[in-house]
Amino acid sequence: MPLAANLLAVVVALTSPPLAASALQTSDSTEASTAARVTDSTGASTGANGYPFGPGDRLTYDVKFSAIKVGSGSMEVMGLDTVRGRPAFHTVFRVKGGTFFYKVDDTFESWFSTDNLSSLRFVKDQNEGRKERQVRYDMFPERRTFVELSSSDTTEQPSVATPLDDGSFLYFIRTVPLQVGRTYEFNRYFRPDRNPVTIHVLRREKITVPAGTFDAIVLRPVIKAKGIFSENGRAEVWLSDDDRRIMLQMKSQLSIGSLNLYLKSYTPAPDAAAAPRP
Repeated sequence: MPLAANLLAVVVALTSPPLAASALQTSDSTEASTAARVTDSTGASTGANGYPFGPGDRLTYDVKFSAIKVGSGSMEVMGLDTVRGRPAFHTVFRVKGGTFFYKVDDTFESWFSTDNLSSLRFVKDQNEGRKERQVRYDMFPERRTFVELSSSDTTEQPSVATPLDDGSFLYFIRTVPLQVGRTYEFNRYFRPDRNPVTIHVLRREKITVPAGTFDAIVLRPVIKAKGIFSENGRAEVWLSDDDRRIMLQMKSQLSIGSLNLYLKSYTPAPDAAAAPRP
């Protein structure tokens, strides 16, 4: 799997795994022993002003393969937009870098509603090595369908009631009240066959990244796919242990080494609460 695909899988396991109208499930085991479950309709606050992010929210990352820096990444809320009459957040996730023999420049754009974070549009522009690929999806939550507009077949395909894409899930997870020792399952990914995505909340610890030293909550995502976040994978994600839940660090073990992300800088939205302090 190429560098960007591995990186996205890591950064996206908070994104590739989403929820359906009633599917936030938890279990009280510290790693996954028992499975008493609780459901929640969305897990998110309502209204654009109720979220821990907004226009201007920006995070930048160093990307390292083992100890070698191979690139940089960023996540940003570009602003508010309108998609088919619905107010929406417009976000951009970008990864750029590589080695002398393999270059990556990938951009993932998401538009998701400000009321319940349902995905309305998702665009992937991938330039990896000699391959270039652009894919666009439009989602229609009101009829639980999606369309791949970049395909020759634009027939509507089945989806879920409140869909999430690879980018919007990263913001959705910041609204979930995660608790150590619980396991959460999300069935909101816009492609139903990829559901559910499971997130184990493992522990709390203090970590140091280029942006400073932070209290963190550590997650282990598991998705129904091969790769870093498969059931046998060993990827972990560190989020700030506060209301912001910003992604501080990601570490994944591959057969040929480790692929890691480290927060380099964080700029909060001008109208959001104070940023987490190192």
